[in-house]
Amino acid sequence: MPDTEKITINMSAVDLGKVDLLVQEGLYSNRTDFIRSSIRAQLDKHNLEIQQSIARHSYVIGVLSYDQSDLLKRQAKGEKLKISVLGLLHLQDDISPELAGQVIESVRVRGIFICSEDLKLALAGRIH
Repeated sequence: MPDTEKITINMSAVDLGKVDLLVQEGLYSNRTDFIRSSIRAQLDKHNLEIQQSIARHSYVIGVLSYDQSDLLKRQAKGEKLKISVLGLLHLQDDISPELAGQVIESVRVRGIFICSEDLKLALAGRIH
């Protein structure tokens, strides 16, 4: 299960040249190092807003994984899941679309969401 996800960004030629210049000067080991450092700096800068949003939306932070037995236990108790994750959510392949539809009320993922295409289709109207 990956804990990182590849993203693609578009930059102007001038901005990219500036990044390359900083790499050439030895401030960063490569473009990726510069981008990761910049992202971390912005996340640190906005830490208060992030923490307030996490509290407001009741996010679980980190990796959350459910399998069929987890959902069957919830179903037996008559519980509905409202899943909010900041990080990674993994719904295991043994979960049927029918079971997911009966137990999962809503899904909100800020990060990576891993599940089968059948589950994504079954939950399409509940993913925010």
